[in-house]
This record gives sequence, structure tokens and C-alpha cells, in this order.
Amino acid sequence: MEDFGIYAVFGVNCPPQRLLSAEGSCRVSVAVPPSVRQVVLFSSGPWGERICVNAELNDADRFPITIGKLTPYNKCLSWEQWEEETWTDSVTLNVTLEGGNLVKADWSETELLSVKEYTPKDIVAPLAARELNGKRKRERVSEEDRDENKMTTSGQQENVCPNGTVEKTTPVRKATGQTKGGQKLFSSGADAAKVKGTANGAGQVQGIVGRTPPQSAARTKSKQAKTPTQTAPLVSPSGRWGQTLCPIDALTAILIGGQGSRMQFCKDPMWKLCTEDMSWFAAETLAEGPTPEARIGHTAVYDPDSQRIFVFGGSKNKKWFNDVHILDTQSWKWTMVEAQGKVPPLAYHSCSMFRGELFVLGGVFPCPNPEPDGCSDSLYIFDPHLSIWYQPIVTGDKPSPRSGHSACVIQERKIYVFGGWDTPVCYNDMYMLDLGLMEFSAVKTTGKAPSPRSWHGSAVLSDTKFLIHGGYNGNNALNDTFIFDIDTNSWTEVTLPQLSIPRAGHSIITMETDGHRRFSGKDEDVDMDAGSVSRRLLVFGGGDNEGNFYSDLTTVAVEDLLAAI
Repeated sequence: MEDFGIYAVFGVNCPPQRLLSAEGSCRVSVAVPPSVRQVVLFSSGPWGERICVNAELNDADRFPITIGKLTPYNKCLSWEQWEEETWTDSVTLNVTLEGGNLVKADWSETELLSVKEYTPKDIVAPLAARELNGKRKRERVSEEDRDENKMTTSGQQENVCPNGTVEKTTPVRKATGQTKGGQKLFSSGADAAKVKGTANGAGQVQGIVGRTPPQSAARTKSKQAKTPTQTAPLVSPSGRWGQTLCPIDALTAILIGGQGSRMQFCKDPMWKLCTEDMSWFAAETLAEGPTPEARIGHTAVYDPDSQRIFVFGGSKNKKWFNDVHILDTQSWKWTMVEAQGKVPPLAYHSCSMFRGELFVLGGVFPCPNPEPDGCSDSLYIFDPHLSIWYQPIVTGDKPSPRSGHSACVIQERKIYVFGGWDTPVCYNDMYMLDLGLMEFSAVKTTGKAPSPRSWHGSAVLSDTKFLIHGGYNGNNALNDTFIFDIDTNSWTEVTLPQLSIPRAGHSIITMETDGHRRFSGKDEDVDMDAGSVSRRLLVFGGGDNEGNFYSDLTTVAVEDLLAAI
């Protein structure tokens, strides 16, 4: 195997089979045998000028079950059936090569290959059991379709996207408190009534559509009959929720991960944002080393001293992570840390950088693995210098177990924790961790507080103020915005047209933008004084709990937010 080639292993007993070669087609489609429960895809030989290999594992309706990408620095992918809930029979593996001197560059043609099932002579393939399991699964799916409103309140729903698993051709706005099959995290209006907090109820969602047209279920269904042959490179990230957007300098931020329509993990998991002209650049193939596996609910924080991004945790269907990946933004190289100490697999936690260490609080953890069984109230600290996890001694009144909350570091000595949820209860309480004393205390606030919520966005605006926007209250995505003042412990609600779209699971950061142009939520440029610098709030992505996932980038001047108080 000296020449370049792409190989696949179907099942634990099957030898490697060549799918693509240096002299062959650039696209291949393979029907995976029904008895196969593992697929491994890898490259061998020099890559030359080849850029990447896109891989899709599709179901019988040609919808992706899972996706992945081989690069010169990430040469192996693997999938297992237990990780993918929609992997049943009639699965197809589509592999496409990009870049290099392609011999057959006709992208309209796809080579079809067949895989012979390999069964050792001393082993009998369990076909009867396989067919029985498939029949039972189809019966379960049919039963769920007949009873959309039947939901459970088990901890497993902690890991359910607020946009739901059921997409309707024509979304119908239902009355407040009415459940939506497959979309609600609360099983009924009675559960929603268990919300803890002040008397401020959740506001009505106005159904405003973002400036980027939402990917509706009707549009998705219309593509079902088409073979996925589009290869035009994306110029901006696809719609998603559960991603991270991490600033690395005054004019650059890195987007990592996320999940899009039909709860499929994004095929374009990594992007670089340049705020000088608000342009996006696909960045996955730029970095060397093993890239993190596709995931949502992870965290990514930047250490300005070492100029590295730390990615921790998250989940992918039934798979949970407690790994730490580091991206060196100078060498653009990924490394995976072999850390000492113990930290559980966590998702939808908060992670704050303080004096070079990662402070991880709360989150959903699987117990027993891989089924989620509640939230954490523990604080874990990761020391990158020693590559070790440890739990500090913390005193005071600490927050109850929760996930999907926010944590803001203020004045480099306090972490303010707001909101979150632990099935079936949603919170709008506030806690402060004194990083000098390592002591928690409940914060008594004044003014109109945000309604209980999780998966909201937050950002520090100044040394004394931070912002909370959007989120999910168990029934609807929210679009309201609040600013908290730590000097007066008071909330103030602000209303700006740029922040009027309901969304949850979105990313919010503050960055500087070029003074020559000012960007608004309507793609309009406003001239500014040459050479001036504007600090702005950037809002990206999220979902609206109606099956829509956003890919828009909205900006608001921080001075406008502070002036609205």
C-alpha cells in the first residue's frame, strides 16, 4: 500500500478494502452489509496536493447518519452502531476526495461498490437476531409517530437539542404550555410550572425569522430525493447550535463543533472568523494533529499567555467525553492531553479560564454510562502545566446541580453563575464564586430578573457588567436581553432590534472591530472615523425550537448596550 489510497474496514472480521486510489475515481458509494456494526475509514500513502476526504454514512432515505473528514493530519475515522441511533439497515457510505490531480474529475459520476459480507467458518452470523432487533426498532419508531406528545421526564432528555428530533413540513405555533412531540424537554405544562425563580414568566415568542433564511423542514424534505453531489465550498458556517466561538486575539475568533438540522453533527466543524471584514475561513484542514471528534455541549476557552485553546468535554449522541484537546494558535497544531486525576464525562457545563487554569462547573454526566442520569454540582480544575485534574476545597452556599448555565469571570477575581436546568426544573438564580477565598455565595438581586432558562448566551461587557441573552425555558426559545451590574446587584432589561430573534444554544462574545466599517444585523455598513476601534457584541447561530438552525452573525456595539441601561 505504497501509493495513496482510501481504505475501509467493515466489521471486526473484514479485511481492509480499497475504496479510492490515486488513479481511480474521486467519488465512491458503498452499501454497508446489514450485519456490519463498525466501519473504519483510513488513508494510506502520501497525500501530495490532496486536501481532504469527505465521508458520509447515510440511511435508507439518503440522510446523513454521521459525517467525518480525513485530512493529511487526521488519517482515520471510525463509527460504531451503538453511537448512532438512526443506524439500522440499508446504510450507505459515501466517500469524496477533494484536491490534487484527480484523474476522474467528473463530479456528476459516482462509482458504486459492493462489499461482500465476511463470516468466519467457525462463527454463525446472528441474522435472525439482527432482523428481530430491526423489526422491534421499526415498531418503536411507528409507535412514537402515533403518539408524538408522549414524553418522559428521565435524565436522558438532558442531552436533547431544544430544536427537537421531529421536523414538521409546516411548523405550527402551539399555545403556551402545549407540548410538542419530540421537541419539548418538559413533558407537559405542569412540568413547566415547576420552574424555580422570581415571578417573572417567560415572554411570548414572536416567531421572528433571522436574517439568514432558516433551514425549514419543508426545504430539507425536498432534498430527500436528491443524491448529495454538491461540492461547492462553503463560504460561511452552516446553521448549528451547541457550538463554541472562542476569541484568540483582537480580530480573530475560532468556531468549533455544533449540531444542525435533523440533529446531525456539522460537516464543517471548524471555522476562523476575521472581524476586520467579518469574513469566515474554513479552518479544519489548516491545523495539524488529531482534531477533536464531532460534538456538542463542549467548552472552548483561550489562554492568552500560552496562546492556546482548550477544548473539554461534550457529547455525541450516546457518547460522552472527558478529554482535553489543545490547539496551539501559533503552530496550528492539535494535541490531546493524557491528563492525570479524575474528571467525569461532562456536557453543557461551564468552563472559565483563571490564572492559566480551567474551572469546570456543573454539566450533565452519564451514570451509568452511556445513559445520562442527572447533573453535577461539582467544581473541577485542570492545571495545564502539570496536566492534572483536581477538586478544590470550596465553602459557602454553592449552586444546586445544573447544566446549560452560564459563568462570567469579572475583574479576574469572581465567577458569576446564572441559570441552567436540571430535569425538569429550570433556574434563574445567581451565584458568585470568590476566586480568592474559593467561597460560593447566593446573590440577592434587584430589578426585573430574566425568567428561568438554560442554553442562553452570556458575555462580559465591562468590569462591572455582563449580559444574558436568549435561551430555552422548557417550552420556547427566548429573545430577551438583560444586563447585570455587580456593583448594585441589579438587573436591567434592554431592547435592541438586532437581538430580537428567539434562539438558544447560540454563541456570544465581545471583540474589537475595524473602525472603517460598522456592521449591523441587516448587512448594512455604517461609516466610522478611520483608525477608530469599536468594541462589539457578536452573536452567532443557535436554534429556535421550531426546527430552524441559524448561521447568521449579528453584531451590536457594546456602547449601545450600555447606553440602553
